[in-house]
Formats: sequence, C-alpha cells, structure tokens
Amino acid sequence: MSLVVRGKVWKFGDDVSTDFMAPGFSRHQGRGPREEAMFCMRSNRPGWAEKVSKGDIIVGGSNFGCGSSRMEAPKNLITLGISGILAESFGRIFYRNCIASGLPVLMTRGISNHFEEGDIAEVDYRRGLVTNCRTGKQLVANMLPPVALRMLEAGGIIPLLKKEYQTHPHVES
Repeated sequence: MSLVVRGKVWKFGDDVSTDFMAPGFSRHQGRGPREEAMFCMRSNRPGWAEKVSKGDIIVGGSNFGCGSSRMEAPKNLITLGISGILAESFGRIFYRNCIASGLPVLMTRGISNHFEEGDIAEVDYRRGLVTNCRTGKQLVANMLPPVALRMLEAGGIIPLLKKEYQTHPHVES
C-alpha cells in the first residue's frame, strides 16, 4: 500500500461514532460487505456512502470514531474506497482498529479549519505531511510509530503477520 495518497475531502465534525459507520442493524443480516458499507454514516449523513469515490479522504473533528469497538467501522470505510482519515483526535480503539485494518489515520491539530469539503488533500503518512492542494498550505501531523507504518504498508495486521511468518517460519525443536 502506498503511504502517500491524494483524494477528495469529506468533512465531519466532532464525536462521530462508530455506530454511525457500522450501525448494528446493518450487520450480519445476510448482507455482503458492500451492502453493509452502504449504511455507513446514513444516520448522520444520508446518501453519503453512495457519493464516496475510491481514494477519498475523511477530515474529522475531535474524538472521531468514538463509541463501540466495531471492527466493521474501518472495514466499511475501506469498502467504500476511503484512503485515509485525518482528525483532531480519535477514539482510541477506532484508531487501533483502523491501523490493524490497513486504513491510514493521522491526528492533526487544526485539520478541521485547514480544509473545506470537496478540497483535494495530499497526505504523506510516512512523513506526517498534509497538504491542501487548493490553497497549497501544509500541516505537520503527529507521526505514526514505525510498527503502525509497517502494518499500513502491509495492508493491515493480518497481512503483516502472514508476511512475517512466511519470512521467519516457526521452527519446532
């Protein structure tokens, strides 16, 4: 996975819950991943899932991804084509679930005021640089730890572990 992405910005405010991204009623009803993802953000932004395009980027306020620990939340965003999330702060479990799923996230102070919806953002997750392509202004985000970068490059924790176990197989004594 590339750790430099460029995409259209969708803005959300503070306290966006994982319950909005993966509502309980949408899961495990015989729906496939794409069908489940179409319920993403429906309660706080009807019709949003139908408008998202591959490579789009979410800009959120503080506490983005608060709420229940739902692994389906980042998976729904990935299924819709979201290439990353920039926010003032994240719900801790959501933040970890995103990285484990291979969805890049960066905490960036002032990000909410840096973009208007529809702007194009370029994000270098390795260097922690966020550029508004309309204004040319750049912000420096909190850097991701090396282990998170390795997970993201591999596409998530499971692909990383598979790669590492294939490279260093367990040897029985």
